[in-house]
Amino acid sequence: MTVALMWEARAVPGRGDDLLAWTRAQVLPATPLRRETLRAPQDRVLVITWWDAEYDADLPELPEPEGELVTRAVHRWRFEAVDGG
Repeated sequence: MTVALMWEARAVPGRGDDLLAWTRAQVLPATPLRRETLRAPQDRVLVITWWDAEYDADLPELPEPEGELVTRAVHRWRFEAVDGG
């Protein structure tokens, strides 16, 4: 089964580049099948990692950024891939 973990944060206004750099610098203790980093208006950053694992597997995730980099707690979602999309 393929599981996708989504991590989304919103930076303090004007700190989107700092948040993007912070997410890119984060090293996970295991290597996912794939990792993508995306950005959006309002200084938002999204990281998606794909894993060959069961839905409820204990998988490494990006932490909460420290300090005053974000405006709110990180949002996290977990999805499983379905065939025949």
